[in-house]
Amino acid sequence: MLVAERGASANTLKAYGADLADFATHAQAAGERPAAACTATVRDYMAGLGRRGLSARTACRRLSCLRQFFLHLLREGVRTDDPCLLLDAPRQAPALPRHLSEAEVDALLAACAEGGPMAPQRQAVARAAIEILYATGLRISELLALRREALSGTAPMLLVRGKGGRERVVPLSDEAREAADAMLRDRAAPASPWLFAGRDPRRPLSRQGFDLILAEAGRCAGIPAARLSPHVLRHSFASHMLAHGADLRALQTLLGHADIATTQIYTHVQAERLARLVEAHHPLADGGAG
Repeated sequence: MLVAERGASANTLKAYGADLADFATHAQAAGERPAAACTATVRDYMAGLGRRGLSARTACRRLSCLRQFFLHLLREGVRTDDPCLLLDAPRQAPALPRHLSEAEVDALLAACAEGGPMAPQRQAVARAAIEILYATGLRISELLALRREALSGTAPMLLVRGKGGRERVVPLSDEAREAADAMLRDRAAPASPWLFAGRDPRRPLSRQGFDLILAEAGRCAGIPAARLSPHVLRHSFASHMLAHGADLRALQTLLGHADIATTQIYTHVQAERLARLVEAHHPLADGGAG
């Protein structure tokens, strides 16, 4: 169902499979089939996650998985009830998205510029990928799924296929396009249908392969590995856009969020910007008095 109706990615399927397998082990230990588990069994499982030291965030994801699983069984007529109906999700503190400063992004791009400290064979790929990720806010899965023809022509827009097969159009900066063109010119391997080709040109660059390239760029730029990931670049794009005046609805469209509630994790940036505006311009504030 996740594949056929929701277009779930391989990573989503893997995560759901692992979560359901973990619950199945618990249910079987309690003498129940996972699909026939009662509310008490699900409640005991959720309570046990905390005792195992798993975070509230992980517990919420597990409960969400079980809710969708049992709701599916209910809709298919396998069950007549939903054992998760009365369960509350664990409370979790809202996590602010980690992002780089604009100076750190500049240092990252400088590290993979021509003549920079990165290994030459990775330099062009790193610069093109980082330029595109930071210019568009793409997910890493969306970036690596780009076909070579996505950058054909001179249109300043990029067609992206996102989660659930939803398509969106995002602007592409001149710098990102130029970096991608330079990468394609420098590519020594045979022609590939993928913008970012793997060792086998018939396949795209893998996520693990890109992580190694990004980690090297981070080391050269002096950014700790713990602070750098493709998603951190996506957060940096969103945070910097808001800091420079973009609104949430526009950002929702650019990021490909189905629900604006997902985009609202970035409201802390808007709050900081509004606070600076008040401080600078309110007649009773120190900066505006006189």
